[in-house]
Amino acid sequence: MKTPLLAFNEKGIYCEKADVYLDPWKPVKKAIISHGHADHARWGHRQYITHSSNVPIIKHRLGDIEVSGVEWNETFSINGVKFSLHPAGHIIGSSQIRVEYKGEVWVFTGDYKTEDDGVAIPYEPVKCHTFITECTFGLPAFKWTPQEQVMKDINTWWQQNQDDGKTSVLFGYSLGKAQRLLKNLDTSIGKIYTHGAIENMTEVLRHQAQFPETTRITHDTKKEEIKGNIVLAPPSAHGSAWIRKMVPFVTASASGWMTFRGARRRRAIDKGFVLSDHCDWQGLLTSIKETGCEKVICTHGYTDIFSRFLREQGYDARTEETQYEGEIGQMESENERESA
Repeated sequence: MKTPLLAFNEKGIYCEKADVYLDPWKPVKKAIISHGHADHARWGHRQYITHSSNVPIIKHRLGDIEVSGVEWNETFSINGVKFSLHPAGHIIGSSQIRVEYKGEVWVFTGDYKTEDDGVAIPYEPVKCHTFITECTFGLPAFKWTPQEQVMKDINTWWQQNQDDGKTSVLFGYSLGKAQRLLKNLDTSIGKIYTHGAIENMTEVLRHQAQFPETTRITHDTKKEEIKGNIVLAPPSAHGSAWIRKMVPFVTASASGWMTFRGARRRRAIDKGFVLSDHCDWQGLLTSIKETGCEKVICTHGYTDIFSRFLREQGYDARTEETQYEGEIGQMESENERESA
């Protein structure tokens, strides 16, 4: 029986011919990394290969590692297998990983989204025979409103809170979501304050994108300074002692999960804005069609439902277990939680 070009084992997605892993979740000798979120870029590998714009991100998160960066569409060979990285549109530095051997092409998406957010290099479809896709939001219920409208709603919310004499606290993951929000906030309303975890990551990324000015909240920051302005904070800050400095405040979360009202209630959030760095249902289906693939492997999310639908559409689709966690996997590390 022919050995597949990529196989799933206890360490990750393995290319036996090249002896290299894609986004492995256990330590390996050589790893090609799609992007910087903690569930895809883990500590402990001997050698990392990733897109050059992701190098400073994973160095910031993982510390002293051996890492080399490559550019978009740059082909590099390992034991006769050709690899290249292509924009995934998920966050800054996020890549799809293309793998080719003797004319057979596989593409691993990592995490991806098809809407151009103005921060990450936009997603580009890549032709392949087998497509390994996430399906974090692989249900028809997930249908994203365009970013322009969501950001208009967020800025209107901020203005209303300011008129009411309250501070706006907006939760978003420190890598990706926070920069997307920051890029599109209306600074004519007021100042943008940041939690330390978000400020630290944004400082790493400022040379790659034009972001508005931000002010880090420290122990010396006075409540009166913040009042009426907006604060960007990671979800882990909600309910912490740190947030008491914002009183009186109104909270909101920007996430695809805000599609469901129950998610907002469970997280004790005042307002939910549906803004995801992953594909919605239609984005997933369109992306798969554009690859021209015959086989689809669904990794994390609503894998069973989504793969069943794909089979009904004529695809050879199946699921594979991984340790990727979609938006849940973007939660900040313990060190970042402490960085107030």
